[in-house]
Amino acid sequence: MTVSTQLQPFNQRRRQVIVKFLAAAAIALLFVSGPKWDDASMLRPAFETAGVLFILVCMFGRLWSTLYVGTRKNSELVMTGPYSMTRNPLYLFSTIGVFGIGLVFGSIVVALFLAGMSYLVFSITAKKEAAFLRTQFAADYPGYEAGTPQFWPDPRLYHTPPEITFSPKVLLRAFGDSLYFLGAIPIIKGVELLQIAGYLPVLLRFP
Repeated sequence: MTVSTQLQPFNQRRRQVIVKFLAAAAIALLFVSGPKWDDASMLRPAFETAGVLFILVCMFGRLWSTLYVGTRKNSELVMTGPYSMTRNPLYLFSTIGVFGIGLVFGSIVVALFLAGMSYLVFSITAKKEAAFLRTQFAADYPGYEAGTPQFWPDPRLYHTPPEITFSPKVLLRAFGDSLYFLGAIPIIKGVELLQIAGYLPVLLRFP
C-alpha cells in the first residue's frame, strides 16, 4: 500500500499540553480536597479496590494495544486485535485508568469528572486523527470507520491473526508510560497521610 508523503499525522503536541494541564489541575485539587467517605465507611476500601483493578485493566489494555500497533501507527492501518473492536483502544484504556485513579482517590464524582474530561480530549483528538487516516488510507479506512466504533468497543467484532510481530522497544516504552497510572496510587495515599497529620488542608470533600 502506497502512503502519501505529503500528508502529516495529526500533531499530538496540543493534546499532550491539554492532558498535562488537566493532570496538573487535578493534582493541585488533590492537595486541598478529600473524599466524603472516611476509612470507617465500607465504600472507601471498595472504591480503592475497584480503582486499582481499573488501573490494572488500563495497563494491560495499553500493552495489548501496543502489541498490535507498535511502530506501525500512521504507516499501516491496524484493524485486528483490540483495533477490531474500537478504532482507539489506547484512548479507551487510558480513560479507564483515569477513572480508576478517581476511585482510588475515594470519590465517584472525581472519577466520573476525570474520565469525562479525558473522554472529551481523546474524542476530539480521535476525530482529528480520523481525518488524516481517512485520506492516508483512502482504500481501507472508510469501511473500517463505518464498521468499527470510534471509542466504545464492540466485542462481537473481535478478530486477530494467528501471529503478530511487535517491537520490544516500543512495548517497553508503553510499559513505562503505563506506570504513570500506577504511580498515582502512592501519591494519593501520601497526600492523604499528610492531610491526616494536619500538614495539608482539606477544603473540599467529594462523594
